[in-house]
Amino acid sequence: MKFDTPATTNPIDRLKVVGKPTDRVEGPLKTTGTAPYAYEHRDFAATQAYGHVVGSAIAKGKIASMDLDAAHAAPGVLAIVTAANAGKLGKGDFNTAKLLGGPEIQHYHQAIALVIAETFEQARSAAALVRVEYTREKGAFDLAVALDTAVKPPAMFGTEPDTSVGDFAAAFAAAPVQLDQRYTTPDHAHAMMEPHASIANWDGDELTLWTSNQMIAWSVGDVAKTLGIGKDKVRLVSPYIGGGFGGKLFVRADAILAALGAKAARRPVKVALARPFMFNNTPHRPATVQRVRLGATKEGKITAISHESWSGDLPGGGPETAVAQTRLLYAGADRMTMMRLAVLDLPEGNAMRAPGEAPGLMALEVAMDEMAEKLGLDPVQFRILNDTQVDPEAPSRPFTQRQLNKCLETGAEKFGWAKRGKPGATRDGKWLVGMGVAAAFRNNLNANSAARVRLSGSGVVTVETDMTDIGTGSYTIIGQTAAEMMGVPLDRIVVKLGDSSFPVSAGSGGQWGANSSTAGVYAACVKLREAAAQKLGLDPIDAVFADGKVKAGRRSFALGDAAKDGELVAEDMIEFGKLAEKEQQSTFGAHFVEVGVDSMTGEIRIRRMLAVCAAGRILNPKAARSQVIGGMTMGAGAALMEELAVDKRFGFFVNHDLAGYEVPVHADIPYQEVIFLDEVDPNTSPMKAKGVGELGICGVAAAVANAVYNATGARVRSYPITLDKFIDKLPEIA
Repeated sequence: MKFDTPATTNPIDRLKVVGKPTDRVEGPLKTTGTAPYAYEHRDFAATQAYGHVVGSAIAKGKIASMDLDAAHAAPGVLAIVTAANAGKLGKGDFNTAKLLGGPEIQHYHQAIALVIAETFEQARSAAALVRVEYTREKGAFDLAVALDTAVKPPAMFGTEPDTSVGDFAAAFAAAPVQLDQRYTTPDHAHAMMEPHASIANWDGDELTLWTSNQMIAWSVGDVAKTLGIGKDKVRLVSPYIGGGFGGKLFVRADAILAALGAKAARRPVKVALARPFMFNNTPHRPATVQRVRLGATKEGKITAISHESWSGDLPGGGPETAVAQTRLLYAGADRMTMMRLAVLDLPEGNAMRAPGEAPGLMALEVAMDEMAEKLGLDPVQFRILNDTQVDPEAPSRPFTQRQLNKCLETGAEKFGWAKRGKPGATRDGKWLVGMGVAAAFRNNLNANSAARVRLSGSGVVTVETDMTDIGTGSYTIIGQTAAEMMGVPLDRIVVKLGDSSFPVSAGSGGQWGANSSTAGVYAACVKLREAAAQKLGLDPIDAVFADGKVKAGRRSFALGDAAKDGELVAEDMIEFGKLAEKEQQSTFGAHFVEVGVDSMTGEIRIRRMLAVCAAGRILNPKAARSQVIGGMTMGAGAALMEELAVDKRFGFFVNHDLAGYEVPVHADIPYQEVIFLDEVDPNTSPMKAKGVGELGICGVAAAVANAVYNATGARVRSYPITLDKFIDKLPEIA
């Protein structure tokens, strides 16, 4: 199905199932521990062997020698895979470094060997016996030191590194009110609960991988390219994923090493990355240095806006696109954005929830507050004053929907923003209390997505698509879509996901998964409706599917009657045209935060959080709320505690586990409220929806930072906002 004109009225608009707050259909499996995650696949329990990864102890250099004799002689060892015996390996399209290193080492904890044994304990014990001598080379591990070496990166996925409209330099110099500040964000880890894990089995020359992966089709291609086999020889299965956040977008070392290990041991092999490997072997959000300059009239109209960002990655990697939102969020005639990339020999920097906007807004939205203060304006009103209904870099291109101002106004009223005092002026006993606000922004992206639907004689509809569920509720919203389209209750729908033998979907990433995958199911159901109506002798145009029946005029049949002679099967793909090129599709929101800061110790406590979101039709408000409050929680972590500490001598992340890398826990997060504005966007898909999962994190950290400033009068521009960065200022206002 081509989607190249805005959607008109269709069966989804009945909203009998879609749009209702619905429990997750796979919830009972997960809460009872019976949902099989990648490491728990049980088909080969009697014959499977275990692999344990050996990682590089240096960040850059070469392996001088590797002694495997003691490991080979250890009890239970079946095989050891290294670059020397793995055969010629390619590199996938989505991997910056090789997934099996040697002799060259590209980063710390790069996998250099896999020890396979009868039990996990035997594999782990033998892996400790591998002796490696290295020739260490000097590496670059400090972004601040490498700034002068940063260069203009190539365009990535159609995003240019630099943009310019008008004459920013002249406009900024002429602006009556100016702001010029630098902000820094540290390296962040995904820290998802489920580790990267895979089980591999070969049947002749055909490989099946049960793995934890967000993008099945992408990874089938990368596995095939890495191993040098045809894509038709690779099957990936990933029905349940215990969190991804972008860290499982691409195939990682566990999958490739499991495949190599299974071939070497001639039996199924399972591999899970230990927690330290999840931090140093897999991708992370890279640190940034950002400079924001704003010029405005005395009345508060922005005349000049500039955002520059520096980040680092391994050779061949890409930048953190932290300037992306600044190109679209606020008006201003003269504009400039710039990204620069330095080569760092740290583990790979790559996508993490809302790449670009999440760290970019950590700078931009603090700068907006700082500028509002210079102008003597309320921060909410300053943002409203500089709203735009068109792409500020291409004024002839309007937004399909843009309710940013309504998000800000609704949130301000609901949150009690009018009670916000001056910095350092509000107390609650020993606590200094402050409120902060930030705009939320994330582009809506669409990706072609296919599905297959089957109708049985009993009236059960089965949906098959390689879409994944990373804890976001894909099973449920896909089921809701099929139920709405076919006119049956949700309990008459069976959803099967995460298998490369199913039609290729959009996958889970970039906030495109929900809208795109359900649109693909919509397209397949349109075909199934046509087939069912024709089978029953009805005109497909007149047929109404409702209450488990198909009706046209005075004729009515049970839906299952259409398949009484055999199962009906339909398959289709939603193919997005060029609507997104004509009008800008984005999601918007506003985050409000209240914090308390202990006036003696500097301890920060978040007291209240509110998100107001405008993100198209909300397919399942219950699941969408969970996504937003999850993003809000991650944003709180980014603001107050999360930071990968880099050993700048040896090039690795020191706090590479959940003991040292601090993430929010229940005690850190108060009551969170989420408001979804009424919105449908017919330009996005037949579902008239948009993404929402990443909007929830965008702007949160800045809202926290602004609240801390309002509480204390101390401005911190280097995240995370730890007490050592402002406690010396507290006595001045205590």
